[in-house]
Amino acid sequence: MPHPDRRGFLAASAVVVGAGTAGTLTTAPASAATAPGAAGPKILPSDARYPSLRTGINRRYAADPEHVKMVRSARDAEDALREAIARRKRISVRSGGHCLADFTCNPEVEVLLDFSEMTGVGYDERRRAFHVEPGAHLMAVYEALYKGWGVTLPGGVCHSVGAGGHISGGGYGLLSRDFGLVVDHLYAVEVVVPGAGGRPRTIVATREADDPHRELWWAHTGGGGGNFGLVTRYWFRTPGTGHAPPERQLPVPPATLHACAIDLSWDELTEDRFVRLLRNYGSWHERNSGPGSPGRHLSTLFNANARRFGSLAHYAQSSSRATLDAYLAALLDGTGLTPRPVDRPSGELAAMPNLFTPRELPWLDAARMVGSPNPVWANPLARVGLKSAYHRRGFTLHQLQAAYRHLSRTDNPDTSLVLLSFGGAINAHGEADTAAAQRDSVFKVLYQSIWSAPQDDEPETNRLRAFYGDVYAETGGVPATGGVTDGCYINYPDTDLADPAVNTSGIPWHELFYKGNYERLRAVKRRYDPHAVLRHKLSVAP
Repeated sequence: MPHPDRRGFLAASAVVVGAGTAGTLTTAPASAATAPGAAGPKILPSDARYPSLRTGINRRYAADPEHVKMVRSARDAEDALREAIARRKRISVRSGGHCLADFTCNPEVEVLLDFSEMTGVGYDERRRAFHVEPGAHLMAVYEALYKGWGVTLPGGVCHSVGAGGHISGGGYGLLSRDFGLVVDHLYAVEVVVPGAGGRPRTIVATREADDPHRELWWAHTGGGGGNFGLVTRYWFRTPGTGHAPPERQLPVPPATLHACAIDLSWDELTEDRFVRLLRNYGSWHERNSGPGSPGRHLSTLFNANARRFGSLAHYAQSSSRATLDAYLAALLDGTGLTPRPVDRPSGELAAMPNLFTPRELPWLDAARMVGSPNPVWANPLARVGLKSAYHRRGFTLHQLQAAYRHLSRTDNPDTSLVLLSFGGAINAHGEADTAAAQRDSVFKVLYQSIWSAPQDDEPETNRLRAFYGDVYAETGGVPATGGVTDGCYINYPDTDLADPAVNTSGIPWHELFYKGNYERLRAVKRRYDPHAVLRHKLSVAP
């Protein structure tokens, strides 16, 4: 899903001082449910709430744990982890429930730690930074930060994604070309770590150069969820703003945005036109994705749906109307395609017929509109498959011909190719500055399929695997690092990358996700979770 980041599983994390150390918050007092030291219930299989809690948004995967523990504070997390370790129970961790692999919900899970009730957002006077708890939904974060201080974080478009896993995987959205990844603004993280002797402890790790736990902070800047500990709080402050007022310590979004949504009918899409359209998309992003490029103020979400869906839906927004108009002209140049209004939902895009002609909208209104609740995620039966790729340059001719061939199939109405603008301010950082290593790509791609019937799991998965493998057949069936492509996004987890029968490139899965940062992440794992108490199919190894 174009979730500029949708991991709902919790992140591995950092150093905390425990309950009561967050400082004075300028938001409303914490509720009893999430007050320092608050303890949540254990939901047993006999409880009416249990069926809703044993699975996340991807109904392909479910757990049958002894209980689901609703965590309400750092102390509660520490107690729950200590008990599970003492009883030698297999643990999984969840914040928003948007993990699309089986990392949090699988048959091996015996205790599921759920952080969805930890939803606080506010300002910490003592740390001079904004705090966000892991269960806070992204839209709630945006609303609280913007209404309270006129600032935001450049996070994902899907409203119901939990902050916990989204941030630990890097955090990306439609403002990232302007302001970087969410983790480029991460100041500190509170995390309950398993430790070496079965005695969990709470640590707060910061980016300060003299912090003994700084590497734990770094691991949470893109190292992915469920790896190092239980995140119970994040703090944010843009580097260099420590002495500024809160209203200048995080990105200030544009007051208004110019937005446009167009639909392109498959009835007009010959292979040549499809190739020209996507080449135009790639070429524009190659020219306009430097950290200082004026084009960095424009971002897109482009759903190239399968032929049986009937059309491709494209959304673009920019703080500059001139930039938006020039981009749309470049996108359609030479294609002969006739744009139409987007009059029905497409993936995470709602119907937007009123945006066929570009409109100027208040920023918060635009943020609410894109990724607003839609049939895809309102479907309680949704079963999802997805894969990803970073592109440093536009698609090759082979890649585009393969994409056209698979999207034209008559047996895959649920499949789509989603293009998301990347680069800009993201690329102002080096590969090792954060654990999120892809820092010179210009767009990212999501390959996804969404269906409802369990009997379709195998055919849908096989079709998606063939689609992806054919597109990247020139590089062993995966988007190899360092060339046209540059690996994959950990918040779109894909266990096929660890299967040598599917990934024939010789590039290990961890290089595709983390590039040269993996050994550094392993060192953090060895220090804070040496026995791999927290683990899943693509977890960092000690």
